[in-house]
Amino acid sequence: MKLNKRSISSLFLLFLFFAYGCDQASKTSPESIPLETLQNAHEQFLEGAITHRRFKHEDLQPLIQKHSDAFEIAVLGNSVEGRSISSLDWGQGETKVMLWSQMHGNESTATMALFDLFNFLKASGDEFDPIRQTLMENLKIKFIPMINPDGAEAFKRRNALDIDLNRDAISQISPEAVILKGARDSFEPEFGFNLHDQQIYYNVENTPKQATISVLAPGYNYERDINEVRGRAMKTIVGMNEVLQQLIPGQVGKYDDGFEPRAFGDNIQKWGTSTILIESGGYNGDPEKQYIRKLNFMIILNALHQIAKKGYEAYTVDQYFEIPDNGFQLMDLILQEVQVPVEGSLYPVDIAIRRRESNAGPTYSVTGNVEDLGDMQVYFGLEELDATGLKFTEGKVYEQAFESVDEITVDKTMELLRSGYIAVKVKNGQAGDLHQLPIVVLQSTDKFSFGWKTGSNPTFFLSDGNTLRYAVVNGYLIDLENPKDQLIKQRVY
Repeated sequence: MKLNKRSISSLFLLFLFFAYGCDQASKTSPESIPLETLQNAHEQFLEGAITHRRFKHEDLQPLIQKHSDAFEIAVLGNSVEGRSISSLDWGQGETKVMLWSQMHGNESTATMALFDLFNFLKASGDEFDPIRQTLMENLKIKFIPMINPDGAEAFKRRNALDIDLNRDAISQISPEAVILKGARDSFEPEFGFNLHDQQIYYNVENTPKQATISVLAPGYNYERDINEVRGRAMKTIVGMNEVLQQLIPGQVGKYDDGFEPRAFGDNIQKWGTSTILIESGGYNGDPEKQYIRKLNFMIILNALHQIAKKGYEAYTVDQYFEIPDNGFQLMDLILQEVQVPVEGSLYPVDIAIRRRESNAGPTYSVTGNVEDLGDMQVYFGLEELDATGLKFTEGKVYEQAFESVDEITVDKTMELLRSGYIAVKVKNGQAGDLHQLPIVVLQSTDKFSFGWKTGSNPTFFLSDGNTLRYAVVNGYLIDLENPKDQLIKQRVY
């Protein structure tokens, strides 16, 4: 087996993080809910009406109202475009906890988990009753499941004013920001959960491990001081990490704690609420984040139980700092040592590719982009290919137009690719329509821009001089000899 530039150091780091994960998994707080119980709870109370991460405000309203018999539901106000922002209150205890989700409209993973949690808290008469009773008697919980409904409508980060709500905690320009701060000020929670999604390209620093969940007890000043309020958040996070290391060992990162004076998490910590940030990243084979949804449910439920029982007091701030930091070193695909032609000579370069999502009606498409090239040894690919000896080769557009995308089979696509055609034309359909074929489909143009340089769409072949070995189509790698099933989400050009 050939070892590339970083193989030895990567293997050593993986060993260290595996050992860290095993060590953490062996530690169990007396106030932790058993892992099997958490898993069974999610399986039984999964909200079946939500099956993917792109849902809208209107989809949640009947799900909120179905809990009106068990939760105190209130409309806190309306968004810029007039959509309601609701809270659901539950519990009779003295310790107040507030959880808010989807401050950024396209960060919906935790929102799904909250609706699973609503189902759990509403139920009764089963083996989970002791957990519910502990929470009911000790906690009063306020949930705000969608702070930015206008952003969710378009599945974008910012609100209808194009403002990032997480930079509006002080100026309070947006009505949504006014609502969130007002809820915090009137409720005065002791604990707060700030629920977000992060890019899938975050890793556990200097390892190829994807940061599936990242955590943070935000700083409340530039000095990053630790007072009792922030310390409680740190200790609670240690308990969450204890659960996660049993499920995704080595895939938990600690988010950067640099103070951001405009951010809600930092300021809510400053205002006296022990604030816990959960960032949902990526997990292999989980594009709709349904497994990460489960992880959110499990760590939130366990954290609420530990807060109710003050189990977080068993942990230390030092344990929080043992959680490794996040990195931003992941790429969707890294092609190592590709021979690229320049001025009649060939140069071996690593090509690092990311695939970005773009909204396309009710779903999304993917657009590949060459992020960087040269020596990419400091990055890790979710998929990597040692392309030593393989040469960049341009593809052709098939001359004969098909009637529609539906006429093109996967077998026909592979036949065309093996013959050097990387794009096809169709007569019918609309530019922007989605398809799942591993080839470029053209409707409004006869040409397609591609290349290997930074900023280019990575669409080309890799050949060994005589034979086409691989196709790279919009950033997806296709082995022409042994193609595999891939979730390809392209648009018609």
